[in-house]
Amino acid sequence: MKHKAMILLLVWGALTLAAWFSPEKELSVSERRPLAGKPELSAGTVFSGNFMEDFEDYSLDQFPFRDSFRRLKAWFHYSVLGQRDNNGIYVYQGHAVKQEYPLNETSVAHALNRFQTLYETYLTQSNVYMAIVPDKGYYLAEQSGHLAMDYDRLYELVEAGMPWATQVDLRDSLSAGDYYRTDTHWRQEQLLDAAGVLCQALGTAPPKAEDYTRTALDRPFYGVYYGQAALPMEPDILYLLESSLLENCTVYDYETGKTGSVYDRAKLDSQDLYDVFLSGARSLLTIENPDGDPDRELIVFRDSFGSSMIPLLVQGYGKVTLVDIRYIRMELLGEYLDFAGKDVLLLYSTLVLNNSAAIK
Repeated sequence: MKHKAMILLLVWGALTLAAWFSPEKELSVSERRPLAGKPELSAGTVFSGNFMEDFEDYSLDQFPFRDSFRRLKAWFHYSVLGQRDNNGIYVYQGHAVKQEYPLNETSVAHALNRFQTLYETYLTQSNVYMAIVPDKGYYLAEQSGHLAMDYDRLYELVEAGMPWATQVDLRDSLSAGDYYRTDTHWRQEQLLDAAGVLCQALGTAPPKAEDYTRTALDRPFYGVYYGQAALPMEPDILYLLESSLLENCTVYDYETGKTGSVYDRAKLDSQDLYDVFLSGARSLLTIENPDGDPDRELIVFRDSFGSSMIPLLVQGYGKVTLVDIRYIRMELLGEYLDFAGKDVLLLYSTLVLNNSAAIK
């Protein structure tokens, strides 16, 4: 008994020393988030209780061998306790999948309300299309035995709530293999079929595989689910579909006032490698395509899934504008855009529709 107590004391002492003398880490690569720093120690922070609250976050984030213990905990939950997910993430057929359940009809109603306002304010003279991007759970939840939202009901709600928009169904043009294994997003190099479905609805020529060169990025892609699942997984490889047409396009960022390219290689050092597609989260971008039809313009209301899809839609248009109304108020759009006579596509994932509070 004394030996066990001594071993426990030594382990505790070693972890304590490691915690105090190990260099402080600013970032968790696996979780893709900043870690809590050492809190300020003062009479004010102690008496207010803020010091202890902040110190608890600091001690958890800076705990020695933190990632190793997270992986051990996840393995224990899966392999020993028999739990079917860790932090709401499960792994099936090599894919990390978020368990998105149940369908939040209140959230869908909020999104539809905002889309209705958008239509009444700007789009009554536009050609409007709606396409839902299914998440990985649509293809994997049922066969893996996990809970999932009622996808059929979601599609019914959206179709009934948007009678003024032509519905474009992407479900049959996609499969689980078209998504990154460690991330929520779809893989651009797998999207030509889905892009073809959208182009057919929009009345433009579909992208052709022979027009693109598939380029692999040197840096491995650890998606958002990699850190959340905390299970050993091989990283993804992120590919870009490059073409002479896309090289000739220019992208204007209304936030920075700068002009760039479709693939932002400055983002190769960012926490999220997916940001290389059109610079990641942006409120308002315009792609100018000198090789497209100067008389046709497309405006896309989108979430992050649109960043890798929209480069495959530009060939039929002289100008394509991307709007993310999670980051810009709808009332401001009239100052920047003229919608009359334009093609307008609403491209939103099931994940955003089911968690739509951010749509302004």
